[in-house]
Amino acid sequence: MTTARLGLLAAALMASFHAMAEPAVVFDMGGKFDKSFNEAAFTGMEKWKKETGKTYLSFEITNESQREQAIRRMAEKGASPIIGIGFGQASSIEKIAKEFPKLNFAIVDMVVDLPNVQSVVFKEQEGSFLVGAMAAMASKTGKVGFVGGMDIPLIRKFECGYKQGALYINPKAEMIGNMTGTTGAAWNDPARGGELAKAQFSQGVDVVFAAAGGTGIGVYQAAKDNGKLAIGVDSNQNHIQPGTMLTSMLKRVDVAVYNVAKAHKPGMSVLGLKEGGVDYAIDDNNAKLVTADMKKKLDAAKAGIISGKIKVADFMADNACKI
Repeated sequence: MTTARLGLLAAALMASFHAMAEPAVVFDMGGKFDKSFNEAAFTGMEKWKKETGKTYLSFEITNESQREQAIRRMAEKGASPIIGIGFGQASSIEKIAKEFPKLNFAIVDMVVDLPNVQSVVFKEQEGSFLVGAMAAMASKTGKVGFVGGMDIPLIRKFECGYKQGALYINPKAEMIGNMTGTTGAAWNDPARGGELAKAQFSQGVDVVFAAAGGTGIGVYQAAKDNGKLAIGVDSNQNHIQPGTMLTSMLKRVDVAVYNVAKAHKPGMSVLGLKEGGVDYAIDDNNAKLVTADMKKKLDAAKAGIISGKIKVADFMADNACKI
């Protein structure tokens, strides 16, 4: 067999290998059923599985030291693309992607600049602006609350957009914000989330937005118990406490992960309101809480952000909330 034919055969085998390779997803702290960020990724992969009839590999880390080990294990099995869920996976994705240059990788919520890595980031500030506007419209006290998970710039980005949206509706609005912690455990501490929410309620807050993964479940329960309103995050969480959930700030991690599994595209993808990457949720669980006037104002704000007429501050661009 000639060298040329051997080369063609090798190329065909490699193409066949990539066609047969299973995708893999490594969920971050909190697990795939956190009713929030990880679960959105799980939903996206399940949609891909149902549509294609194919399977995928997955792993749920329970401590931070497992990230690199899990991603390497997937690479050794020949999985491609390997999708890391959450900014915390970035260093491990970068390291393993260099070791396995013929495999494809992806990271959600961080940028890894390598030729075989797709990075998906979101304009969380835009969706947060809209739910902040909703909070200000629904609030009777003029005080809105925010409970973040781990105190990192990404979560400050949510908080800053939320505050700007509230002030857009009510320039005299006050916002009280708290972060749950400084480690990965902050994403899965419902008891602490409930305590922070109750403390905010005692200061006059009557609408609270949680961007805290599984910790948010405690925030929503506290809101229900105290007759206040809450706002969910990432997935549509309106069903968790119907009548208490004013809305949820949708971060379409499901769409991002589905798209990566379907067609990996190296480079950076940025998803905002214009791209359908973020939004707010209206369904049967919260329809009675959102009036026609509120919806009209939200639609106007959304159009203004998409057109560029309304500029939403990005905490991560300035490392400060400049509004």
